Amino acid sequence: MTRQSVIAIVGLSLGLFAAHGSPKAESWKVARTPWNVPDFQGATWNFATMTPLERPRAIDKAELSPEEAATFERETAKTRSANVNNGYDWWDEGSAHLDQRRTSLIIDPADGHLPPLVANVQRRRGRGGNPEGPEDFPLNSRCIFYSNAGPPMVPSPYNNNIQFIETRDYVVISNENIHDARLIPLDGRPHSSVRQWLGDSRGRWDGDTLVVDTVNLTSKTGVAGSDENLHVVERFTATDANTLSYEFTVDDKSVWTRPWTALLHFHRLNEPIYEFACHEGNFLIMEDMLKVARTVDTP
Repeated sequence: MTRQSVIAIVGLSLGLFAAHGSPKAESWKVARTPWNVPDFQGATWNFATMTPLERPRAIDKAELSPEEAATFERETAKTRSANVNNGYDWWDEGSAHLDQRRTSLIIDPADGHLPPLVANVQRRRGRGGNPEGPEDFPLNSRCIFYSNAGPPMVPSPYNNNIQFIETRDYVVISNENIHDARLIPLDGRPHSSVRQWLGDSRGRWDGDTLVVDTVNLTSKTGVAGSDENLHVVERFTATDANTLSYEFTVDDKSVWTRPWTALLHFHRLNEPIYEFACHEGNFLIMEDMLKVARTVDTP
């Protein structure tokens, strides 16, 4: 090939490039079910994060700089490592990082803190002292309920993994801890009056956002000191192929003076959820813990 031919080919290529512009990656579109709603299935979604529910008192801004975030994550990890029991680190890998460098999951109120309490509200507390029976232990010690199963789903140190199962009429949100599963009707039926550990949920699609409305939780479950009057509205939205935005609003008029809202992000994992071998009642361990309590009671 002559030098003139090479120049001509290069010139033609440049002309075509200028005429048609540079190649562009096809824009992302959310996967859809056969009935044309967003498809969140086929993945395990992890919502672990280092970002706390409330903003630390020593921080006065909603988002840290990259340098500040790196320092915060490093120092927090160092503190956690110093408190690891028997060399076993419970923290999920995702909890090693802040959620988009944010300093609180709470986005409303804007200061990143829970609203003021209603006057004279009595915050729920443990009974204190050594347990007399299994009912005196927290629900997670009895393998009955873990708070990160929700609603709302607030990250805990470990097992912050969920999966979705979708049909035309229902969505199931299956949580790794206790293998709790919320069966959420989408057909517009009214709420039932039965109180449940996970509340009574009803769902609907608002465009490409799954909206879940939950009431009728119990006085033993909830978030941040809520009671049986808790009302939670959750919103799940895919923002790219590997990320779900999860926003929830909490309203409990007998505890807080106003509703509050939090935001976090779920990240796709290419891993299955394994058995969570914590059986309801936790009988063998419960028996040992009560023996210890009685030993401590002995003068």
